[in-house]
Amino acid sequence: MSEPGAVATGLPSGESPTRLQINTTDQTAIFPREAEAKPRESLGNSSERQSLSAHRAAKPLSGRTKLLVGLGIAVLLLVGGYFGYRYLGSNPKQIDSIAVMPFVNESGNSDVEYLGDGITETLITSLSKLSNLNVKPRSTVFRYKGKVTDPHILGTELKVGAILYGRVVQRGQDVELFVELIDVNSDKVIWSEQYRRRQSDIASLQADIARDLSGKLRLELSVADRQTLSKKDTSNPEAYQLYLRGRYEWNKFSLDGLTKSIEFFERAVQADPTYARAYSGLADSYINLGVDYVPPADVMPKARVAAIQAIALDDSLAEAHTSLGSYKMFYEWDIGSAEEEYRKAIRLDVKYANARHFYSHCLQFTGREAEAIREMKAAVDLEPLSLVNNAELGWAYYLANQHDAAIEQLRKTIELDPSFSYSHFILGLAFAAKGDYVKAVGALSEGQRLSPDWLELQAALAYTHALAGDRREAEALLARLLNSTATTYINPVLIAAVYAALRDNAKAIAWLERGYREKGSWMRWIAIEPQLALLRPDPRFQDLVSRVNK
Repeated sequence: MSEPGAVATGLPSGESPTRLQINTTDQTAIFPREAEAKPRESLGNSSERQSLSAHRAAKPLSGRTKLLVGLGIAVLLLVGGYFGYRYLGSNPKQIDSIAVMPFVNESGNSDVEYLGDGITETLITSLSKLSNLNVKPRSTVFRYKGKVTDPHILGTELKVGAILYGRVVQRGQDVELFVELIDVNSDKVIWSEQYRRRQSDIASLQADIARDLSGKLRLELSVADRQTLSKKDTSNPEAYQLYLRGRYEWNKFSLDGLTKSIEFFERAVQADPTYARAYSGLADSYINLGVDYVPPADVMPKARVAAIQAIALDDSLAEAHTSLGSYKMFYEWDIGSAEEEYRKAIRLDVKYANARHFYSHCLQFTGREAEAIREMKAAVDLEPLSLVNNAELGWAYYLANQHDAAIEQLRKTIELDPSFSYSHFILGLAFAAKGDYVKAVGALSEGQRLSPDWLELQAALAYTHALAGDRREAEALLARLLNSTATTYINPVLIAAVYAALRDNAKAIAWLERGYREKGSWMRWIAIEPQLALLRPDPRFQDLVSRVNK
């Protein structure tokens, strides 16, 4: 597609036309038509014109006149050459990669921070579905939130052709959005726009921006692409804003954030019972709670209902199939059905990294280690700066007993963000599996310093001290953990691992039986978890594994 005012030459992008082609384009044909539009009578009759021409030809030109004429011709050639190149030879190419940076909240009110984040995220989601556009994921661009970065440097770091910046201002019931698109290669603003909406019209804003932006990027859109851009998940402004609030809280990945996200998602589906994406968000929140924070039986059945409802409303939603797959894998331990949902999610959206991430787990649990590592690498390729995906690639290596590869990958992840405690957690386990207990304790201790209330990390420390022969320290840490279980949920598999390292198989099996009754999410990988390797010869453990896998 050409920009307004540009001329299509019919040439391949970037190829300069010949002189013949310049002389025969629609652009140059404008000038003779304009001259012919003037009344012919103004030039007199034919004999007068011939006489005038003969007179001019007979009169010699002075040196000054010749100079002026020459200069005039030179100027015309230069101007003509410039415009010929500008409109014909330079034939603007489409930009095929973009980073949508986190929109800045300039409302002076932190309570509407969700709005800028939410519009950014929904815009990324919409644009990423276009077949010929590479859009940097949320996990990448949000690492730059709150930082002032030169567009050219940013474009080089992210390897994109364009950067979209945005500012959001909310005043009462009015929302103003300012966007600016910068071509990284030319370091020029190629588009800027201001959108004003009442809050009651905000649900259509993302679609309007995506449509306008695709035109400025000169994208060649298929029919399916146009349908994607015009699709609105909901026409209800209240439901849309509640969904944005829910995702804002969900992205915190904390117990408090997930609890609040459920409240917002539930209100969103109450406002619009046909809002599939809000049901999918609700399922995600319940699953995250059931895996990390609360007894699974309290929330996982609710995740199933929400995921199924989302699919019933919109079977093309990759996020919903991923949610249902995770429910089946973590709670029902049904790997076959889970794999089916993940594969469908990937078919629906090949750029959706979460589907690759959890599909990797699914493959790992069935012993397909090489495939599992491949899928996790695909997730990292889609979201290179995702700390979770990078750390879990290390975890995939760890489960495959490729300890050196795991350590190398986790060190790379720590370089991305040294404050991400999960990386230190898995790094400690990898060192422990390799028998390097000093480095294992060091990594886990650093993780504990960063996240002092994370019980799973304390359990890993107790397990490592037990393996290293420091029984007193291991039992002291274990006692504190057991006291915490009176008020805080902790995955039974981790407690079982500590008892296994202490060579107390009976108590280890008892905790695994508790995990089985609770349908704990970690039970699905007890057969391959290195922390439980000492239990593998025990018939009671083998019986548990067979019951989980049946």
